[in-house]
Parts: sequence; C-alpha cells; structure tokens
Amino acid sequence: MAADKDHPASFQRRSIIKAMATGGVVLAGGGVFPGILRAQADNIRVGLPIPLTGPFVNEARAVQRGAELAVKEFNAAGGMAGRMAELLVRDDKLNPQEAVTRTIELIEKDRAHFIVGSVSSAVQLSVNNATKQRKVIYNSVSQSDTINEAKDWSKYTFHECLNPHMTAGAVARYAFPKFGKRVVFLTADYAYGHEMVRGFQTVGKAMGIEVLADIRHPLGQTDFSSYFPKILALKPDVLVVCNFGRDQAISFRQAADFGLKKQMKIIAPLLIHSGRMVDGHDVYADIIGGTGYYWGLEDTVPSAKRFNDAFRAANGGTYPTDYAGLGYVGVRGVLAAAKAANSTDSDKVSDALRAIKGDFYKGPTYYRACDHQSVQSMLIVESKPAAQAKNKEDIFNILAIENFDESKLRSCKELGHA
Repeated sequence: MAADKDHPASFQRRSIIKAMATGGVVLAGGGVFPGILRAQADNIRVGLPIPLTGPFVNEARAVQRGAELAVKEFNAAGGMAGRMAELLVRDDKLNPQEAVTRTIELIEKDRAHFIVGSVSSAVQLSVNNATKQRKVIYNSVSQSDTINEAKDWSKYTFHECLNPHMTAGAVARYAFPKFGKRVVFLTADYAYGHEMVRGFQTVGKAMGIEVLADIRHPLGQTDFSSYFPKILALKPDVLVVCNFGRDQAISFRQAADFGLKKQMKIIAPLLIHSGRMVDGHDVYADIIGGTGYYWGLEDTVPSAKRFNDAFRAANGGTYPTDYAGLGYVGVRGVLAAAKAANSTDSDKVSDALRAIKGDFYKGPTYYRACDHQSVQSMLIVESKPAAQAKNKEDIFNILAIENFDESKLRSCKELGHA
C-alpha cells in the first residue's frame, strides 16, 4: 500500500529530511528546531567557470590566482560571521554550452551562492542566461557590451570588466588624434571583435575617421599572411587589431615580419599581459593599446601596491596581470557585499553590491545603477624595451590614464533600460 503523504509520521520524516538538507537541527525524538538554519561550517561558495583549456588558458589561470587571493584574504579576516568562503573552479573549455552545463552543476549540485568568471564574451552571455534564470548573482570578468543591455541583463547581473565601448573609446581618443584618421580594422569574427570595432567607430566618427575596411578572421587563426597584402594596398594611417589571446600575439608577430609596422601605426583595444610576457618586446614594440590594470600603478595608487604585495606573496613573487586583478576584484566584490548584507541571499547581496563604492586594487570603482557596469579607469600602454625594465615583468609604460565617468558609457536609454 502506498504511504499516505499526509500521515503525521510521513510529515515528520519529510520535516527531518528537509531540516537535514538545509542544515537545520533535528532534536531527540524527531523534532526539528526551525530557528537554526545552517551551521557555521556551511561555506560561502563562489563558482568560477573559466577556460582552463583552449587559447585563453593563460588569462584563465590569472583569473583563478586572483580569485584565490580574494578568498584567502576574506577567510583570513574572519569570513562572514565565521562562515568561510570556498572557490569552486570549473573548466568551461571556451564553449558556451559547456559553460552552461558547468554553471548549472555549480548552482544545482554544488550549491554555489555566486558565480564569477568567463574570459570570452560569447561564453559569458550563456553563463549569464543560466544564472539569471536561477536568480543567482553573476559577476562577469570578460569584455562585453551586450551583457549590459536590457535584453540580457537582470538584477543579478554585474559586469566587473571594462566593456568594449569603454576600452575602444579610450584608446581611440588617445590614438586617432596622434596617428591619423585613415583606418583599417583586423577583427576577430565574434562578439568581442565586433563590439570593439563598434566602440572605435562610435568615438572615431566624431573625430572624422575614414574606415577603409573591416577585415575579419576566425577565432584561433594561426596564419594572417593572406590578410596583409590588402591592408598594405589600402595604405591606412592606423591598423586597429581587434582580437585577443594567442590570436593577438600571432597577428602582431606576423605583421612585424611583413613590414606593416613600418607603413602604419598599429593599435589594439587591449594589450594582453600574458602574450607580451611570452612573446617578448619585439613582437609588441611600437604598438599602442589599453589595459584595465598594470602592476606599475603601485607607484601612484596605494591600493595597487597593497594588492601587488599580497599577490606576490601568494604566488612566488610573480606580479599580477590585468586578468589576475579581475579575478581578484570579481570575487572580492561579491564577498564584500555578502558580508555587508550578512547574507548569501541573492536579492540582499545584489542590493549591497550596487551600493559598494570601493578602492580594492586600482583606485575608486562603483557599479552604475541602471546596468551594474563597473565604472573605472582605463590605462593606455605600450611595450617597454628590456633595457628600460626594472625586472622581467616590467613590460609596459603607462602613457595615459583615462578616469571614467558615466558620460563616457553608452546611455542607460541606449541599452534599453527605463
């Protein structure tokens, strides 16, 4: 005979199971004390889906090291009312569907309270879709304009990273007046590249730039030689290379081999630390680009000095890269908000995170109210010759710092927010 689900004994068993699942206390005789929900041993779990395989692995490892430092510092400071933080790292394989699978597992199986991560604009949109459906906070550390738009955004969506409009705009304002207005784009054919080009064109239009061509290549391109004859024939003043990771390093190296540097100025929205470290100064020489963080800020920004010292101490003397900074502040931000709210409830932590105005590692930052975009400074840099370097990790000269305000962002109305 089937058990009666409404029988008092059945109700008691279900109550005990529910209490055990939520960390409640079961009293002698089967009673439940409802006032105690979770033991202090119940960690604050932060899921970190990142591409630990594929062309962005160096950036992903940097994100992981930064995130680990944030957790270490949070726990060393006593956590949240004795609850410690735990980092759950998963490989999204730079694949949107894989990222969704891992994210859902983190939330539903591992009971992650928050998700931070992604190093690809396409992947982060898939992660964001999974988290917002489940009302879990997601703090993205990858460049994207789309994630801030109302159609993709939710109150649980935060964007820690600079976005392409901010990044390309800052580099454009620095470079086009200095190097010329006849422009060719060499663009990775996915969201990151497309959005960077749009950012350059938006700012460049007001400066009167002439776009001669937008030449697109697939992600993971290893031979750029077929693109260079057309670029040389167009005779641009500026070649804007809008790609990332190994694509960037390979295209820079081959552009130098083909003599493009002698014929035009090469700029990029972002100069990737890991690529510059691996490939050396000659590949990156004379190229202007942007970055959200460079450890050399420690000479003028006290929080950068504190972050650098802590990161070096935790990582065998290695300096943090821009993506290490993003992993650090992406996790530290949500943990600081949880502590401020004294809760892991998504709605309460979202409200607390919106209110945070901090200086965690690069100067003051805050989230814009309408879209949760992190408003922050942008650095314009160029590769530093080895003869000028203090050490092997002294790789960039900071040419300028653009301090952002909301007037330089896409408007809330443009993004579709009321």
